Amino acid sequence: MWSELLYQLQDPNTQWVLFGTLLLGMASGVLGSFALLRKQSLIGDAMAHAALPGVCIAFLLYGQKSLLWFLVGAAISGLIAAWAIQTIVRHSRIKEDSALGLVLSVFFGFGIVLLTYIQQGSSGSQSGLDDFIFGQAASMVWEDVRLITIASSLLLLLTFLFFKEFKLLTFDSQFAKGAGLPVSFLNGLLMTLIVSAVVIGLQTVGVVLMAAMLITPSIAARYWTEKLHIMIILSGVIGGISGIAGTYLSTVTEGMATGPLIILAATFMFLISLIFAPERGLLSLLIKKWKVRKATAKEHVLLSFYDLSESAAAENRDACFSSEEVLRKRPVPGGLLLSVLKGFEKKGFITAVSEDTWCLTDTGIEVSYDLVLRQRMYEMYLMHEMELAHLQQVRKEDLDEGNLSKELKASLSVLLKKHKRLPSLIPNHLSAERGGLLQ
Repeated sequence: MWSELLYQLQDPNTQWVLFGTLLLGMASGVLGSFALLRKQSLIGDAMAHAALPGVCIAFLLYGQKSLLWFLVGAAISGLIAAWAIQTIVRHSRIKEDSALGLVLSVFFGFGIVLLTYIQQGSSGSQSGLDDFIFGQAASMVWEDVRLITIASSLLLLLTFLFFKEFKLLTFDSQFAKGAGLPVSFLNGLLMTLIVSAVVIGLQTVGVVLMAAMLITPSIAARYWTEKLHIMIILSGVIGGISGIAGTYLSTVTEGMATGPLIILAATFMFLISLIFAPERGLLSLLIKKWKVRKATAKEHVLLSFYDLSESAAAENRDACFSSEEVLRKRPVPGGLLLSVLKGFEKKGFITAVSEDTWCLTDTGIEVSYDLVLRQRMYEMYLMHEMELAHLQQVRKEDLDEGNLSKELKASLSVLLKKHKRLPSLIPNHLSAERGGLLQ
């Protein structure tokens, strides 16, 4: 396997093809980021399908296969389709997604009709137009690779030069217009660059899957960052790696089209991002969800122990409770309860008097007292929010962080006392300080 890999990489034609698809993947990923953020993900699909009739007309006019003329025809056809979409949206009640679907289907249907006509001709079998459906990098010659390399490099350069303008246009076009930027020109330029990226990728990825080449690296990169410049770099890297991986697999496997393999490589990297991205990945979200559930379970168990101990003290009975009593007071997932109880026992918040019976310790009373006081203050604030709104607007986080004004604290303390909701179990060494504050 490794010997075959090294042999393929030593082939100059393979090296140039890989380099061309690397740049193509980078250009597609970078420009796809802007299309994604502008909520124009389907524009690449529409442009790719709309390019097919341009390719066929170029062949009919030129009479033989020429990637340069094919790309020119595809670019003209794609730009006409882009103009048609904007015109339909601007001068009718049809929304952009409907206009995209309409233009895509009409242009692609026309392209299939022309392709069928060409294939039935005497030179149809030699036209090479089939490569534009699913892509076939292995069929490219040196001139094709050089053209794709130059075009991809030019697209990357223009994106770098106009990065600030494209960034402003993407996030706040009204501000860009107010700042005196030529918004119409920049919109047209960005659309032209996206169409060009689609066009140069047709022979490599194909009409059907070129939209995925634009969007998949961008979506994968979006999972890793909130910053545009980092997203664009990551998208370019993911697109480049996908281009190399798919093209190499197409080269070493007989009869496999390049486009699907490139998209499969990009999709694989998207799945990695979807699962393992540090902030937005599924694994990270599951870990966060588990931490929230565990924190909530700890809070519920402490509140339940305190409420039960408070009631037991008022009735002069034993202040030790089973897990069943704790669960009846507040629901806690069964799998978490035992873990929370064991953790509290290690920290000295509770002490076990039997296999399934625990008592709240002085340390536990001190910790749960703060929690209960905040909880009851917040409940009281919600009950009397209209009366207390002039003092301070309160969120639960404000209580947790102690961000309450003295006036609001005093008012809540009076209400707690009035409704007999003052916590009655106060740690001995805090009773003078905290109990007096609430009297």
